[in-house]
Amino acid sequence: MDFLFEKVRSGMVAIVGPPNAGKSTLMNHLLGQKISIVSSKPQTTRNRILGVVNGDDYQIVLLDTPGLHKARQPLNVEMVRIAMDSLSDVDAVLYLIDVSLPLPPKQEQEKSQEMLEQMKTVQAPVILILNKVDLLEKEKLLPMMKRYFELYPFHAVLPISALNGEGTESVLEELLGLMPMGPRYFPEDIPTDSSERFLVAEIVREKVFIQTGQEIPYSCAVTIESFKDDSLKKMTTIHASIVLERASQKGIVIGKGGSKLKSIGTAARIDIEKLIGQKVLLKLWVKVRKNWSKDNRFLKELGF
Repeated sequence: MDFLFEKVRSGMVAIVGPPNAGKSTLMNHLLGQKISIVSSKPQTTRNRILGVVNGDDYQIVLLDTPGLHKARQPLNVEMVRIAMDSLSDVDAVLYLIDVSLPLPPKQEQEKSQEMLEQMKTVQAPVILILNKVDLLEKEKLLPMMKRYFELYPFHAVLPISALNGEGTESVLEELLGLMPMGPRYFPEDIPTDSSERFLVAEIVREKVFIQTGQEIPYSCAVTIESFKDDSLKKMTTIHASIVLERASQKGIVIGKGGSKLKSIGTAARIDIEKLIGQKVLLKLWVKVRKNWSKDNRFLKELGF
């Protein structure tokens, strides 16, 4: 328990921003390993994911959050609540935006106003992260940074590419300057507080996001039915259910002759084996729970 008494630079940092800005990609890069699932589709992250970045004289606890957006459905409302709640009691905030897609002036102004509304209650220093600058015309960068500095008293405005790591060293440097002295929150060999069951469910859900069309991912949840380790065989057997909202979606996920479900399972198994460090037997089922995203009881079962 020596980590409780060692004094280092240690603090909590919330990573927030609109959907698909690259929040999970940035956290995974800073961690040096994959904890948060990622896809090209917005609103991939649904829960708050905690990741721990350790150094010889520091520990930064990152909180990856769902994308901030105008929410109406119960699931989306809970996702936004989780993100906004993460802004309290942190030592710093990383606010990410995707600068690769230019917006019409009116829409850009609306997005800026949304950001200002979201930052109203924030007491901690906010670092604005301009992500995906590798896809931005270079001459547009400095005027953009100047505009954001005039919009809000950001502690810093940093251009990065979370995908290839460009500029991420400066993110870590700025955060270290904001961290107070204190004990480590976690032992140095613990990269997250998420359970293996939760991370496995997230991996399966990621593969559904990647391998299915626009409708299915947002109608899909994953539950772990059983998780058994066999130390003699050095194998973990996992039974998981992909839960859909409508019966008509079932055939899409299963595919012809079960081909799609097999592909999802194979991709998930490879990542799960990397996560837990041994062979995995993964068995997937597809179930229908009508309108589960509006069912508050089921949402609580999923951890919302």
